Amino acid sequence: MTDLDALRRMLFRPFDHGALHLANRVVMAPMTRWMSPDNVPGPDVAAYYRRRAENGVGLIITEGTFVAHPGAGDSDRIPNFHGEAALAGWKAVVDGVHEAGGAIMPQLWHVGLVAQPKEGEARGTLTPHQVGPSGLAGGLGIRPYPDGRPMTGADMEAVAAGFVESALAAQRLGFDGVELHGAHGYIFDQFFWDETNRREDGYGGPLANRARFAAEVIRAIKQATGPGFPLVLRISQWKQHDYRARLATTPAMLEELLLPLVDAGVDLFHCSQRRFWEPEFEGSPMNLAGWAKAITGRPSIAVGSIGLEVDFLSTMLSPQASRPGHLDELAGMMERGDFDLAAVGRALLVDPAWARKIERGEIEALIPYTPEALGTLS
Repeated sequence: MTDLDALRRMLFRPFDHGALHLANRVVMAPMTRWMSPDNVPGPDVAAYYRRRAENGVGLIITEGTFVAHPGAGDSDRIPNFHGEAALAGWKAVVDGVHEAGGAIMPQLWHVGLVAQPKEGEARGTLTPHQVGPSGLAGGLGIRPYPDGRPMTGADMEAVAAGFVESALAAQRLGFDGVELHGAHGYIFDQFFWDETNRREDGYGGPLANRARFAAEVIRAIKQATGPGFPLVLRISQWKQHDYRARLATTPAMLEELLLPLVDAGVDLFHCSQRRFWEPEFEGSPMNLAGWAKAITGRPSIAVGSIGLEVDFLSTMLSPQASRPGHLDELAGMMERGDFDLAAVGRALLVDPAWARKIERGEIEALIPYTPEALGTLS
């Protein structure tokens, strides 16, 4: 039996940090939907996000959006965050969410060597612009991606400029901040991970060096937007579907990675796990978000099967519905102060009113998640 009083007490209280002011602690996690033809979010995308704001989500983080660099991503059904048509679409999104009383940030994304194929193309089709720290893509997916070209200094400058351009566009359009996708084996994570970063210059070797490129991009964004524009960094240990991968096997190693990022200007860490309730290191019950907060002093967002009884991979491999679950663990961990906000993914994807139902205590009315929900913008 879920302790609804504790859950509501933890989730439905304001959150304030710097220039970020949220009505509650419920975050919509970024989820790629593949429903923006020609890389432009349409009215259906705007309505999809607005519905979540109308139903009480405190902060919406959009699906990953390609930054202004030709190698950021190959799919023509994932939205760009650059160009006149795409930015006009995003203006409708942010205006709709704000009219409904919500807050919203785009997730800015560069896939590096993890190429998303266009329709009719083979998986892993690379362009000359698709680069990685060492050109190594091994281990980034269930099926191997092809290796590509190691990044030069000019490549790093061009990618950084793309992130800055898109962050400035978000600020100009009225978004409440930006999130950089630094998790799951994409461009920044390819620098973080020693399996894909074998560089022998100042961007390789020790974890602090491997954090250098992301720190430079973060610092450039902060200089361009001003220090008051909130910046969230999403991180993970796992890569694609390799849940055994680790950037850090001890808290000391995690500290070595995160402190340069804090110094560069990260305001919040968004920490992705397969199952949010699992401890990250032996000897402590804290998850990855808990450790990020404890190490850096920055607020953190936990994400990973929040609100569901089984994790993402299990629901992808099985047609059975995933019912609500692990809500007591969520309340308990937040009450303990492990993390500050809870990012809800699939439970919010299938049920736009998830937050409102939780707030009203209508647990029995929550809609179970099934993979069929991926086919619509409900």
